[in-house]
Amino acid sequence: MKKGEQRKQELLKLAYRMFIEKGYENTSIDEIVAKAGIAKGTYYYYFASKEATLEAVIEMMIEKESAVAKELLQAPLSIPEKLVSVVNAFRPEKEEAVITDVLERKENIVMHDKICKKIVEVAVPILAEIIKEGIAQGIFSCTYIEERVKMLLVTSQHMFDYGNFGEKDVEVYIDMLEKSLGAKSGTMQFISQVLVEGAKE
Repeated sequence: MKKGEQRKQELLKLAYRMFIEKGYENTSIDEIVAKAGIAKGTYYYYFASKEATLEAVIEMMIEKESAVAKELLQAPLSIPEKLVSVVNAFRPEKEEAVITDVLERKENIVMHDKICKKIVEVAVPILAEIIKEGIAQGIFSCTYIEERVKMLLVTSQHMFDYGNFGEKDVEVYIDMLEKSLGAKSGTMQFISQVLVEGAKE
């Protein structure tokens, strides 16, 4: 890694820690610069604004989540469990909520949309691998795999990421998931328990 890129990554990790410890709104560029021991001009060489830093921090989080998801491809789990585990891998950790919650504000809607698209872009190929494995094992039977995965992932993001759903929503989603992937009824029923437990956390 080149020295400039290394400096940028160090700044990102520092900003990430400060956003978690103090909250995004309560962390100023001046504080990041002081903590890093660099000139303000150096900071602006890497990031045009605090918002640009936030976007880069979240993209760094997605890269970390992607690495976890790829490891799960080799995990000794059933295909349905592996599918759900990979989707969950792309959800922020509890302590990261102070960072991702900022995206829910109206002024950040463009960035929110951009981040959601980035997650889909990174997650779809990984999830598609699991579906192909499931087809080989006779668990799923479908075509247009990546398109189906994308549709199901986008639906999942909008419905379940913030715990704003009911039992009927879950039933319909599971039914839609099973039918879309050509799975037997009941194959994905365990998702119901996963979602309920996730909403309690």
